[in-house]
Amino acid sequence: MKNLIGFIIILAAQLSFAQTEHAWVYFTDKPDVANSLANPITILTQKAIDRKNNHGVAIDERDVPVNESYITQVKNQTGITVKAKSKWFNCVHVVGTQTDIDNLLNLSFVDEILYADRSLNVSNRPSAEANSNRTREKFETLVMYNYGNSSNQATMIKVDKLHELDYTGEGVTVAVMDSGFPNVNTMAAFQRLRDNGDLLDGYDFVDRTPNIYAYTGNGHGTTVLSDMAGYVDGQFVGTAPDASYYLFRTEDAGSETPLEESNWVEAAERADSLGVDVVNTSLGYNRFDDSRYDYTTADMDGNTAFITKGANIAVEKGLLIVNSAGNSGNDGTWGIITAPADGNGFTVGAVNASGNYASFSSRGRTPNVPVKPDVVAQGASVYVINSSNSVVTSNGTSFSSPIIAGSMACLVQAFPNKTNLELMQLVRESSSIYTNPTIQLGYGIPNFEAAFQTLSVSENRSEATIQLFPNPAKAIVTINLPETTQNATITLGNLVGKTIKIYHTTATSQQIDVHNLAAGMYLLRIEANGEKIIKKLIKQ
Repeated sequence: MKNLIGFIIILAAQLSFAQTEHAWVYFTDKPDVANSLANPITILTQKAIDRKNNHGVAIDERDVPVNESYITQVKNQTGITVKAKSKWFNCVHVVGTQTDIDNLLNLSFVDEILYADRSLNVSNRPSAEANSNRTREKFETLVMYNYGNSSNQATMIKVDKLHELDYTGEGVTVAVMDSGFPNVNTMAAFQRLRDNGDLLDGYDFVDRTPNIYAYTGNGHGTTVLSDMAGYVDGQFVGTAPDASYYLFRTEDAGSETPLEESNWVEAAERADSLGVDVVNTSLGYNRFDDSRYDYTTADMDGNTAFITKGANIAVEKGLLIVNSAGNSGNDGTWGIITAPADGNGFTVGAVNASGNYASFSSRGRTPNVPVKPDVVAQGASVYVINSSNSVVTSNGTSFSSPIIAGSMACLVQAFPNKTNLELMQLVRESSSIYTNPTIQLGYGIPNFEAAFQTLSVSENRSEATIQLFPNPAKAIVTINLPETTQNATITLGNLVGKTIKIYHTTATSQQIDVHNLAAGMYLLRIEANGEKIIKKLIKQ
């Protein structure tokens, strides 16, 4: 028995010694930084450069890729597997025993190591924070969608009003970080997306393959994408059906490890380099398969979780990050938002079809500063399109988030010169309880039509200043144009684009006679001050 106990102790020690750990290994420097910054096209796409310049976002050392020689040397060390890399943090995510990982400190270019199991981190090590120092014209027809089942989730936040003004996400690039996208490349609900050339590249950061459709084990990403990009005539319309989409698999649905945080950060870095405008993340992290890596509710402070710190940099880089709040509302031991929803991105909770709080939706922190979630959208009994190409209902902030992300893409299209921070704040201010936010609803249900009108007025846009009355009309309609108008062309047409009559005016007011028209809806295309605006006209 004594020998057996000794054997058990030795075996336990060996098992403990051999336990696999997750860690981030930070490097001291990067190669040829000055030359890369002087020639940013060598490290970023032109679209990314243009977006940063347009929004006043600096291109800095964090945009320079990690030294591949350093990565190779780390890979060659005994017992070490490199699973992911991050240029923003100048680090790699490794897996190995604590001994093998600690041995990496012997490499001259390794600055520090931080373990996912934070009990293993040495308190006198420096903080990782120091390392983190198409526009086609479509004026002939008004966008008139039959939203079908998805009508309530679009009209609740009035994104349908942006669609009517022809802001449907055209020319805006969205990245979707999720757990799998089976059948997006074949199913009918995304045929319109494919036909328009809006289904862009993708990458599977879990299996490390550019074939984003190879993995078919989880269809969560497909349903999430549908609430932005899905289109089934008469049955379903996503909130940004004309945006372009990159698909990134960062979540391993079969496990929960800190590696998924690193996958997300690496994907966000790629999105930034590709010039992505909006990112949707219907994921959240707080508990892992190995409890040593678990976060606490106190850690949801906006700057502790690796993925949250990455999301904060993404926001700083100009990306409009939209996160689901999480589905922990009924979890008596947690209840609040999960990472990265605790960071500086735009966090979305869930309500039901009537606009009331959905009990599963994760609440904000207490004290509620900053306010989280930022806003809410329908997430209970919400319509999605699954990977079998069926329109079904589901529950989760996973779906309220893309509803808002797609709407944000429409707003980006309308106001491309506004920064991510400006647009987020504008949407907050448009929301139903902005002056009295709560931890359940944040600022409430946003009103994208109101946000659009506010920006239009501030920029003296024609959409806000053109008046049409009476509407509906029986005989004479008066169109009042902006006071600055010198020349205007007004085209009256039907819903299929056929021109009925054209008016030219140098005045700021024009009357048109519609008494001979059949009852129904018509379109007025107004070209003035370099803008082309479409208005609906109802003939009684």
